[in-house]
Amino acid sequence: MDKLAHVDETWTLFLDRDGVINERNFEGYILDYKDFHFKETVLSSAKKLFARFKYVIVVTNQQCVAKGLITQVELDQIHAQMCAEFQRHGAKIDKVYAATERKGAEPFMRKPFVKMAELARLDFPQIDLKKAIMVGDTDSDVLFGRNNGMKTVLINSKESNQIVPDLSMDRLEELLDYI
Repeated sequence: MDKLAHVDETWTLFLDRDGVINERNFEGYILDYKDFHFKETVLSSAKKLFARFKYVIVVTNQQCVAKGLITQVELDQIHAQMCAEFQRHGAKIDKVYAATERKGAEPFMRKPFVKMAELARLDFPQIDLKKAIMVGDTDSDVLFGRNNGMKTVLINSKESNQIVPDLSMDRLEELLDYI
């Protein structure tokens, strides 16, 4: 089996949220933590997977804030609870970046734009994007990784994708076999 990369403690893992960490709501948005359901095996494999990386960063498009369906404070609470649950399982998320504007609106934080990676590099200057892996379930996730010079992994879902990633798989834990 070919390796995606020979990851060591200098690498960074970027993760999309919906469809990678939690079950994606294809009909709408996750507006309350009670509706946030971790994907099978994500929590049980996170400690081992995250330990392979220096940083683990979540980058997520959440236009539900700009649409007025949820406040920034409520979104931050969902992310705090998500991070706390990872912590309970011995895994740490270093930071969550959420692009809350509508598609096509300024400040152009949404994936596939590179702004969330730029913010991560400001917060964590040791991040080398050439030593980073982006895992997502959409074309915009793969393009975000490509636009930042990262290795790209697509989690297969019912989403129709046109952009070919470096690697595709059914579950996040499978990444352990390729690094």
